[in-house]
Amino acid sequence: MNLVAFLKNVSSEMKKVSWPGGQELFRYTITVVVTVAFVAIFFALVDLGITQILNVFFE
Repeated sequence: MNLVAFLKNVSSEMKKVSWPGGQELFRYTITVVVTVAFVAIFFALVDLGITQILNVFFE
């Protein structure tokens, strides 16, 4: 398959995609940002805890 046929197929498939509306996209974005922040805080606290435990044993 050549490049032109591939791009035509991609264009055809992209027309079939159901894109989210503005409000739905905003809600999904907030969900992702909150989830990433929660996971980052969780792992920061776990890292801090492990560091404190290791400092007790190795200092």
